Amino acid sequence: MLTSIASIAPLLPLLPLLPSALAQYTATYSPGSLPDTSEEGQYGTNACGDGSAQDSKCQNVYVNGVDDFCLWGPPEAGSTIGDVEEIVVSYCLKSGYGTRLIPEGTLTGAHFVKVQSDKVSYVQVTGKGDLTKLLIADGDEGGELDVPWTGLGNPQGGLVFTNAFSGSYEQTHEWTSFMSSDEFCIRACQDGDNAASYCQHIYDLLGCDFTIPGSTSPGFDACLAPPTDEAPGVYDGTTFYQGDATTPAAHPAAETSECQYYSSVGGNGVWNKRSEGEEKREEKVVSVTSTVTGKATTTTVFSTAPATASATATASTTPTALKANASSSSSSSSSGAGPRALVVGPMMMGGLGLLAVMSLLL
Repeated sequence: MLTSIASIAPLLPLLPLLPSALAQYTATYSPGSLPDTSEEGQYGTNACGDGSAQDSKCQNVYVNGVDDFCLWGPPEAGSTIGDVEEIVVSYCLKSGYGTRLIPEGTLTGAHFVKVQSDKVSYVQVTGKGDLTKLLIADGDEGGELDVPWTGLGNPQGGLVFTNAFSGSYEQTHEWTSFMSSDEFCIRACQDGDNAASYCQHIYDLLGCDFTIPGSTSPGFDACLAPPTDEAPGVYDGTTFYQGDATTPAAHPAAETSECQYYSSVGGNGVWNKRSEGEEKREEKVVSVTSTVTGKATTTTVFSTAPATASATATASTTPTALKANASSSSSSSSSGAGPRALVVGPMMMGGLGLLAVMSLLL
């Protein structure tokens, strides 16, 4: 006998809880033993090896920290997320995952938050940047990427891992992400009773602010936070659905604590060349004595030179974490007959220290 829609309407608010209640995950994988593909008909691969390549079709994402995370992006240039969400591939800040790399200068802000509690545990990164460097079409307002159990997945066969909770990798079966040409967010929830509701995926039209509230300001940091009182879209125990007469305000982001601030993230040397006239950067590391503290400061100096036929620069650096409440980094450029310089380092370096660095480039 057929069941009417009206008769099952009272059950609709329970639908987001079905995955955790039934625990019907297709499989659990470990990064050390991944299959070639995890879904039939998958565009890319999960057996990605190590290193990196800018034509990789790897579809594994890692969310470990502000200096070690990945984002989804199109495999070909000029694509809108909505058109390629089933085949997006992974772009990471660090090499070693067999993925593509997030090019130098892509991100202007990235804010990593770890929530670890009896109620729910998750990690998230929110921020902004020039995500056309991840081959997203300029001006694309973006779309949602989400977990495979909703169907074949966006992307189909995409897997997400983190080592943020215990130091060992675990697959997060519940995750959600939004990508546009200038904003990104991703949240990965540790398996548990509330994982599906806090990694919600039914608000594909409402974006990061509603589903993954967090900072998108310039700068880079990693913080701890408690979970929000209620999951995204839940108000006084009642779940809001897209299409309801009124859309409620998003829950504010939880207050963060124990933050560490970073001068930069990435520094992997990849510099996507999108036009013949575009420049690439080469770097050297110098030690400068601060006029403020009297201590030697290691500073990375990027000199800018005309681009060659190579699509990437070869230098790489390791991101440097700054202590909580430290001053943010500064950047300035020189002009004149010599090559331009971009100095990235602590503000504490002082005026004379800055002059010392600049003189090295003249």
